Amino acid sequence: MLALPMLLDSLNSTLPSNRTNETAKESSTWCRSVFIPNELFLILGFVSLVENMLVIAAIIKNRNLHSPMYYFICCLAVSDMLVSVSNLVETLFMLLMEQGVLLIQNNIVRQMDNVIDMMICSSVVSSLSFLGAIAVDRYITIFYALRYHNIMTIQRAVIIIVCIWVASTISSTIFIVYYKNNAVILCLISFFASMLILMVGLYIHMFSLARHHAKNISSLQKKRTVHQNTSMKGAVTLTILLGVFFVCWGPFFLHLTLIITCPKNPFCICFFNYFNLFLILIICNSVIDPLIYAFRSQELRKTLKEVVLCSWVICASA
Repeated sequence: MLALPMLLDSLNSTLPSNRTNETAKESSTWCRSVFIPNELFLILGFVSLVENMLVIAAIIKNRNLHSPMYYFICCLAVSDMLVSVSNLVETLFMLLMEQGVLLIQNNIVRQMDNVIDMMICSSVVSSLSFLGAIAVDRYITIFYALRYHNIMTIQRAVIIIVCIWVASTISSTIFIVYYKNNAVILCLISFFASMLILMVGLYIHMFSLARHHAKNISSLQKKRTVHQNTSMKGAVTLTILLGVFFVCWGPFFLHLTLIITCPKNPFCICFFNYFNLFLILIICNSVIDPLIYAFRSQELRKTLKEVVLCSWVICASA
């Protein structure tokens, strides 16, 4: 992912030469970049790719999982796959080029890097959007349970999914084309912050009123109470997903924020040196998400076992 390092270079180049040299000498004594081997990127990317492919296959296979929420989860897994695929492709090409096995012209490398960057940017925008869609879906399930199937139909879910992917593709393309413009970075940071505020607000409302709502209907509609508990379990699952997303993507967005606010500050420059560590956290998010799906959903966990067993049998017979 070269767009952000290039942006840092362009910002640092605006510093006076003497000041830059002094800052570099001072910061080098107490702040060094973190070295992360390409093999680690490769392993995590492969594990994430396999996990998310299994989740997608399980949701497609089990008709009981053919609901708007699981469609959104399936798309979230596809977003995680974008990170995995882009990481695998970039790492493989870097290893092959370092060993001299693959020789590519610089302009082709730049085009490939733009495509990889676009996939990563599309992943973050679509992931946030689908997390928001799931939060709204859980909110409707809890507070409009009797009208849920009329409000959140399969057709509307498909329309939402298409709109999110189209918007993610367009926005990521704009980000890569105009990555030197601070306004683009501000838009990305603002989107991240606004989606977090929306989801946190919805979850606070859900958890604060759900108990009161459940108590009122527990004596009248036992079946609906069971449905309410199931919906709350889904809300808890997505709360965990949101927390993991914030922990893994938060440093990346802090990185973007510091690019805007203090690109010349020695402490900010030190923070920039940990960029590879932030990329590892992003890939870890793609690894952790499928584990959360499987841990929180018994139906999905059962289907995942069937898919893994079926794949094992096919591989053994081949």
